[in-house]
Amino acid sequence: MVKSLQLQAEMMEEFSACVFDVTLDCEDGAPVGGEKDQANMVVALANSAQAAPELIAKAVHRRVGARLHAVDHPAFESDVEIVVGGAAQSLSYLMVPKVESVADVDRAMAAVDAAVRPGQRSTPLPLHVLIESPAAVHRAFDIAAHPRVQSVSFGLMDFVSSHGGAIPSSAMGVRAANDAQTLDQFHHPLVVRAKAEIASACHAYGKVPSHCVVTEFRGVVALEKAARTAAQALGYTRMWSIHPSQIRPILQAFSPSVEEVELAASIVLRAAEQDWAPISFEGKLHDRASFRYFWQVLERAHQTGCVLPESVGVYFAASPY
Repeated sequence: MVKSLQLQAEMMEEFSACVFDVTLDCEDGAPVGGEKDQANMVVALANSAQAAPELIAKAVHRRVGARLHAVDHPAFESDVEIVVGGAAQSLSYLMVPKVESVADVDRAMAAVDAAVRPGQRSTPLPLHVLIESPAAVHRAFDIAAHPRVQSVSFGLMDFVSSHGGAIPSSAMGVRAANDAQTLDQFHHPLVVRAKAEIASACHAYGKVPSHCVVTEFRGVVALEKAARTAAQALGYTRMWSIHPSQIRPILQAFSPSVEEVELAASIVLRAAEQDWAPISFEGKLHDRASFRYFWQVLERAHQTGCVLPESVGVYFAASPY
């Protein structure tokens, strides 16, 4: 966690924007019996991260969140009491794993809101949720529609294991480039269906779909391929990393190309000059539907640390997504 925070600070200096989130883990990162100690460490790290003087001076806000235990876990309530009570002012979001229904989101929201102390926050803490079972995938649209849910992530390994061996372990990984047979996480029908359902639910309600991890963290080629597929074929706009070495390849895979950015900038500028009336550009008609698309290309470029043309860069202040 410390290394991730250090890398986040370094890349914020490099890009003058927060190009990736750090989620401090109270769940899988805590040994059995050490849940309270882990939660207290998360509080200390979150508060110290936001106190970095060089970032405060540049008015750049870090995006640091915390992953709690599931709402039905014995440690959930103490996680909320310690983490929210001690660091609500420093956190950008809370991650709630193993969400099965809207009722779980409501339960988490009520506990979090009750734990925020007077004066800690002026806005409610957004919730990021992990969908990790077939039943939860079935309810993905209802979960994504919840007003406090900001992002929905897919929990691949729990999803596979929840099928009682009916999905092979190969579906947790990424097959080799010369392998056209193995049912990996991008080719097993049940896994691909779940990913597509979650992404579609998020886009239906303006939420952020976050793709699952690639565990082969030393395989850069596999990671890059997985990230490109998640972004271009499955509609994900964020992706989890499990090692700092994965962050730059993921950012690059989710970034639009230089050519896309230049085209988007030209069309947006021409549209603005015409007060957003339909235009002809390089022999093609563009109207508000395509203006919106190309504006989103520029947003994605900004969020992933791309250099924008000066003519449009002024439109994009730092934003959480």
